[in-house]
Amino acid sequence: MTFAAGNLFSALPTSVDQEHFEALLTHPGLRIERIVSTGQASPPGFWYDQPQDEWVVLLSGAAGLRFADEESVRDLKPGDWLHIPAHARHRVEWTDTAQSSVWLAVHFQS
Repeated sequence: MTFAAGNLFSALPTSVDQEHFEALLTHPGLRIERIVSTGQASPPGFWYDQPQDEWVVLLSGAAGLRFADEESVRDLKPGDWLHIPAHARHRVEWTDTAQSSVWLAVHFQS
């Protein structure tokens, strides 16, 4: 039997050029990943439209998430989580520029 282990806050990338995505666990119909943002946002006019559900929690930093059917940006702080249903168009409006924003995202088939 093989065990996998780690720490979500170790070896954080220091590059501010792009967000970093790291798959922590994959299984048919399930993907858990760590996302590290350092001031990034979705490109203008871009909307995520994913075929699977996503549950995401912000562990550190801060971020603004916007859904296409909502007028206001949802400001997120550590501990805030969201369930994003499949095909719910959304975008990252902003992430903290002063510190890393670490997310844990769980993608799954509903």
